[in-house]
Amino acid sequence: MIEVRDLYKDWKEFALNDINLEIEKGEYFVILGPTGAGKTLLLETIAGFYIPDRGEVWIEGDDVTILPPERRRVGFIYQDYSLFPHLNVEQNIEFGLKSRKKSASQDTNRKRVKEIMDWLSISHLANRYPATLSGGEQQKVAIARAIAIEPSILLLDEPLSALDRRTKDYLREELKRVKEEFGITMVHVTHDQTEALVLADRIAVMMKGRIMQVGTPHEIFNKPLNEELADFVGIENVLCGVVRNNVNGIAEIEVGTGGTIFAVSEYPGGAVKVFIRPEDIILSESRGVSSARNEMMGGITELHDIGPLTRVKMDIGLIALITKQSRESLGLRNGDEVCATFKATSVHVVSG
Repeated sequence: MIEVRDLYKDWKEFALNDINLEIEKGEYFVILGPTGAGKTLLLETIAGFYIPDRGEVWIEGDDVTILPPERRRVGFIYQDYSLFPHLNVEQNIEFGLKSRKKSASQDTNRKRVKEIMDWLSISHLANRYPATLSGGEQQKVAIARAIAIEPSILLLDEPLSALDRRTKDYLREELKRVKEEFGITMVHVTHDQTEALVLADRIAVMMKGRIMQVGTPHEIFNKPLNEELADFVGIENVLCGVVRNNVNGIAEIEVGTGGTIFAVSEYPGGAVKVFIRPEDIILSESRGVSSARNEMMGGITELHDIGPLTRVKMDIGLIALITKQSRESLGLRNGDEVCATFKATSVHVVSG
């Protein structure tokens, strides 16, 4: 559906380097990365706002590298919505139709606009102006305007970043509904990891103008390719170790804290790094509470509440993320000795 081949674009102060992507038809594809990674520039290059210095952009089997945006049949939604302040909601949605479907009659355009407003439940806003709408309402109008032209691809640049949590949750569901209803290929840029987890069929992590890893949400958040990616996706437990043995698909790894960690992977001997997500660690008062293969005793050095969760730091180099209910039931305090338990399947190993 969308192919980006060896794309390079230099703005002097920043460059997109050797970007290669394949996005499938009907896929909800998220480009995830920190601020300044080049996500929006890549999206705008796919849209046709920039011509790459080298490389190609293909859409539906056609080379569109030098085609202008209006010839790519692509819808674009910016984070600031970009609604026309002097037009009401109905006129904003109809604007794109007038420019794209010059042969369609005014009655046909208005019928299309009404159908979309009804579908998105914004018909009651038809005569309102953008300045009188909430952020969530403005975003729904922006979505309506984008899909009115029946694009094959919808590009979204941080579309939910300015909204409160409840509105974000609601509009995430609306975006998924748009994809399912219209079969549009969605390419969504964000720095919000929850957003990526909820929406994406696949994710590309971008840093410093490069694509670092592409995979399913599970692969990105549980099997990062290196420590930099692990840190970005919230894997706080990164331990250095050495593989001492491999038996029946289980690697036995001696870590720097003096303990042994078991991982489900045949890994050649030598130095490695071990990644464990903090939420995959279960704390108990003693060993043998769980059937999980990995058990490590350690003392609590720090307890920090984060909303409904508690971050527990231990002197053996592990950090666990548990519920406040678990903390209270265990009666955890600084200095307490606890057992950290986690499955071998929760351990990801990369070359160290």
